[in-house]
Amino acid sequence: MATTSTSTTGSTLLQPLSDAVQLPIDQVNFVVCQLFALLAAVWFRTYLHSSKTSSFIRHVVATLLGLYLAVFCFGWYALHFLVQSGVSYCIMTIIGMEHMHKYCFVFALGYLIVCQITRVYIFDYGQYSADFSGPMMIMTQKITSLAYEIHDGMFRKDEDLTPPQRDLAVRRMPSLLEYLSYNCNFMGILAGPLCSYKDYVTFIEGRSHHVARPGEDGREAPPCGGAEPSPTAAVVQKLVVCGLSLLVHLTISNALPVEYNIDAHFQATASWPTKVLYLYVSLLAARPKYYFAWTLADAINNAAGFGFRGYDRHGEARWDLISNLRIQQIEGSTSFKMFLDNWNIQTALWLKRVCYERTTWNPTVQTFVLSAIWHGVYPGYYLTFLTGVLMTLAARAMRNNFRHYFLKSPQRKLLYDVVTWAATQVAVSYTVVPFVLLSVKPSFAFYSSWSYCLHIAGLLVLLFLPVKKTQRGQDPHEHRRLSRSKKFDENSWGQNSFPTTTNNVCNQGPAQAARHPSGAE
Repeated sequence: MATTSTSTTGSTLLQPLSDAVQLPIDQVNFVVCQLFALLAAVWFRTYLHSSKTSSFIRHVVATLLGLYLAVFCFGWYALHFLVQSGVSYCIMTIIGMEHMHKYCFVFALGYLIVCQITRVYIFDYGQYSADFSGPMMIMTQKITSLAYEIHDGMFRKDEDLTPPQRDLAVRRMPSLLEYLSYNCNFMGILAGPLCSYKDYVTFIEGRSHHVARPGEDGREAPPCGGAEPSPTAAVVQKLVVCGLSLLVHLTISNALPVEYNIDAHFQATASWPTKVLYLYVSLLAARPKYYFAWTLADAINNAAGFGFRGYDRHGEARWDLISNLRIQQIEGSTSFKMFLDNWNIQTALWLKRVCYERTTWNPTVQTFVLSAIWHGVYPGYYLTFLTGVLMTLAARAMRNNFRHYFLKSPQRKLLYDVVTWAATQVAVSYTVVPFVLLSVKPSFAFYSSWSYCLHIAGLLVLLFLPVKKTQRGQDPHEHRRLSRSKKFDENSWGQNSFPTTTNNVCNQGPAQAARHPSGAE
């Protein structure tokens, strides 16, 4: 049996298992640590429930377990997590409230960029494939989010805040233990997802099911009374999704590599319908591993009792407070915006909270740029996000100019949905190919093979179709969607969407990325 040799700074305890399943040791460490975290979450909720022990103990245990998992997976590279968190905390406590959020943002993002550059351009991929910058990406989100929330709560006036900002505002400086627990807890240190500081502290203190949250009608529902709801059903359902996603990834994904889209023989012999179909199918096959990683991370948090949003109109408990994706909506998307609103939801929220709603000049472009910088230093990322700007603006113009013509009858609406579904899936796949290929040359080879047709189409749409400018937050479709979830469901922004891609917790370094489709859609 062939073995998979991969050097790692993390633990080699599971090397025999790595050899047996023929997967790199860093990937085996990640999956095993997440499964351990799942069991630890059940133990945490059962034996360290807020009704049985103090918040102090819960903070300490969550932090120590998280740091252990980080060291197991990344070895001494885990020190980067402490350096980034520690220096950022010093900035929060030393710099005045007026400007500390800006300094924290610059330092945390800058430190992340330095680590990404050293990993990509200095360290040898072939020698070390585990991406320690993946957890740092989540940590950067948490640090910067908290900095802005503290700034909102301790410096800005309430009347200057939007309702979501007011709800998330932190009114006192967290203690060092609370801060480390938020950043390094075992439930989210490896794969996230991002959560607000107030939601996390509410969970630790055992108040999650007593907090009033916006209901499906947009009105604030009264605090939930009675017994605390059990997450068991939600966790089991998400683990089933994890199992199916992993099965598809192991059996189908490797047979449909995205790189085949630029294969010379394929380009020379395949018809256009074949090229379009393979583009869609290959990017479709690349998604299950992200479904697996993000859904497992969500299940871990739920198993610990974190993630309860409230009850739906049928009285069923909702455990999607920090969910990162909605698979049915992704695969059935009939617009570029709908796809993006349901993919990497927590990153979209972060981009909105720290950039989109705080900038006055061209927020869509600035948010795309921040998203690209946060994701890493591969040129393919920037090509994806530049193309994404064009696709987003063109899709917005098309929708504003034509959609109302198809709402006059069910038959027209069905036709519109079918056509826009196909167009959306092709456009998204076309946009993210560079994210998978990473490098400039293969990315341009792909776009050249398609004669840059969607770029040209997008430019023509923007040149010849009138663009209806709308005030942010005033779209009636947006209002209905905002009313369906927490903080007005901040991941639905009407006309103001932009693409976000996966946190790199799934990327296994360039060597692995070259072998397995690892971009975000």
